[in-house]
Amino acid sequence: MSAPLSTDLRQKYSARSMPVRKDDEVQVVRGTYKGREGKVVQVYRKKWVIHIERITREKVNGSTVNVGVHPSKVVITKLRLDKDRKSLLDRKAKGRAAADKDKGTKFTADDIMQNVD
Repeated sequence: MSAPLSTDLRQKYSARSMPVRKDDEVQVVRGTYKGREGKVVQVYRKKWVIHIERITREKVNGSTVNVGVHPSKVVITKLRLDKDRKSLLDRKAKGRAAADKDKGTKFTADDIMQNVD
């Protein structure tokens, strides 16, 4: 379950999105809780939702429960990095650099005509 990175993280790591993990800090960008920020408390993979620290509601019996938010409706503002996540970011950045290197090479009519017999 991935979520997009914030614009500053996107520039820093050259990656567009990352899988959401517990202890990442996110900001909700759509829905009732738009603009709210908090730390990810739980990633509920069965229901495809994440639970965020200060996004709760009160049940009828008075207890509070976390509200599930779909990961596509948040942006990651702070990553909890470990060696596996660093290697994933390095791999994504390397692929992005290779794609950018090949980006500006357009074929001209002369290049095409050289291969024609």
